Amino acid sequence: MVELLYFPFYLGLLIFISPFVGYYMAFILNAKSLPFEKQVFQFLFSGLPPSQTPKQYLSSLSLFHLLGAGILFSILKFQNFFPSNPLNLLGMDWDLALNTTISFITNTNWQAYSGESQLSYFSQMVGLTPQNFLSAGVGISVLAFVSRAVVSTKSNRFGNFWMDLFRSTFYILLPISFFVSILLLGQGVIQSFEPPIQSFGLDGISENIPMGPVASQVAIKQIGTNGGGFFGVNSAHPFENPTPISNFIQMFSILFLPASCVFLYGKITNSFRHVWVIFFVMLSFLILGFIGVYISEQNHLGFWEGKEFRFSLTESSLWLSTTTAASNGSVNSMHDSYSPLAGGIAIFQMMLGEIIFGGVGTGMYGMFLFLILTVFLSGLMTGRTPEYFGKKIGSYEIKWTLFGILSPTVCILLGSAISILLESGYTAKGPHALSQILYAFSSAAGNNGSAFAGFSADTVWGNLSLGISMLVGRFSVIYSVILVAGSLGGKITTVSFDGNFRLDTVLFGVLLFSVILIVCGLSFFPVLALGPILEQLLINQGVFF
Repeated sequence: MVELLYFPFYLGLLIFISPFVGYYMAFILNAKSLPFEKQVFQFLFSGLPPSQTPKQYLSSLSLFHLLGAGILFSILKFQNFFPSNPLNLLGMDWDLALNTTISFITNTNWQAYSGESQLSYFSQMVGLTPQNFLSAGVGISVLAFVSRAVVSTKSNRFGNFWMDLFRSTFYILLPISFFVSILLLGQGVIQSFEPPIQSFGLDGISENIPMGPVASQVAIKQIGTNGGGFFGVNSAHPFENPTPISNFIQMFSILFLPASCVFLYGKITNSFRHVWVIFFVMLSFLILGFIGVYISEQNHLGFWEGKEFRFSLTESSLWLSTTTAASNGSVNSMHDSYSPLAGGIAIFQMMLGEIIFGGVGTGMYGMFLFLILTVFLSGLMTGRTPEYFGKKIGSYEIKWTLFGILSPTVCILLGSAISILLESGYTAKGPHALSQILYAFSSAAGNNGSAFAGFSADTVWGNLSLGISMLVGRFSVIYSVILVAGSLGGKITTVSFDGNFRLDTVLFGVLLFSVILIVCGLSFFPVLALGPILEQLLINQGVFF
């Protein structure tokens, strides 16, 4: 009975909390001034920084990422020269360090390494954890910029990147992470700077039990939809996720900020009915995905390898659904161990562009591109001039919208095709090998970070190809949404009348759902049919890979 109520309780709590958190975020990001903010910017910029044009905003954003990438790469490559390295670990190889750097600055947290055995405490705390905050803060900042732009009239300045990033990080992410860290500590998640504990088993063989500052990293990895775990097996590790309560806290943390960002957008744009339509479109995808995973796993109870017996079928299935619906990538069981249909659903959710709530900020601004496309196609079908919030959508906006939607798609399909030709990364045979490759490139291009455990990515080709996919998946969308929103912001808002296509109806929700499904289905159904769908059909006939 408790298991039957688990999913409805999770959804009910998400629906109840998200609007309040979204309104708080909107207040923070649009406040005239906040405590201590003036002193910080007086020190950094000799006063509050001015609003920026779209190109200035993008320039600041690009500069920030270049600086962050340089610092993180140096820490990872030369970690043996830094303190807090109890295992005396050497620095990463250049290609792995580059891949990991790209992974964390893009909010992907793809891990081609095992954290407890390849990274020092310093690298985890000073290198990776700050990027967990900052990459999530960038997502919120971009969404705030887009929200202001689409409702502006004849303006070309919609906020300052440095101020948005500071507010997102220090007034939103940091206090929430501190609170969640305390909750996790209360459930037994470790937070230690002690070296690994040497233990002897019954056979007399010694083994090191890894320790480390885990709770502080776990909190922001989930809240910021990062997903990079302190341990190699992520939240399946008992030190990282010891109890059913810690499991629920982490799983809820994955989605509640991305869901709240929908209402952040609604508050700034003053379009409450519109964002409720968007919210329920996202929720519909999540519900359908969970039902598909749960039914498939229930019918394949023999797939126990890689599953965590501490958690029920509902808990494992819901985690798989939420982490691939968001751009999170954390796991409490190995996704490669799920039935082909369940794994295929996870792949497809990432292929959608991580817009089923998606990442913090990124899910909503990724959905913004599909909103523009849906309005444009609706206008063509009804003979109306396509308008979004009274702004006419022209060829410039559509070109950048399609660029933002299709660029990650190209990375997934092209990267997978080349990996097959090179016979690189995958360890399985038949259709499951294709599923492993598709999962890896979908995860990278969607900035998710999870993987099928059988895929071996730590090669020069794997590190570089997946790194490029992460960069394209992140920045093609960011550049597109800022340029589209900036262009709309510079246009005159027309007066609404009865003949305008409404954005707050069930009809619009159905159209938006259909456009997302059709665009992604046409792009990916053939290759999914050769991978997880074919594998499921063969397993039903008793053929395994």
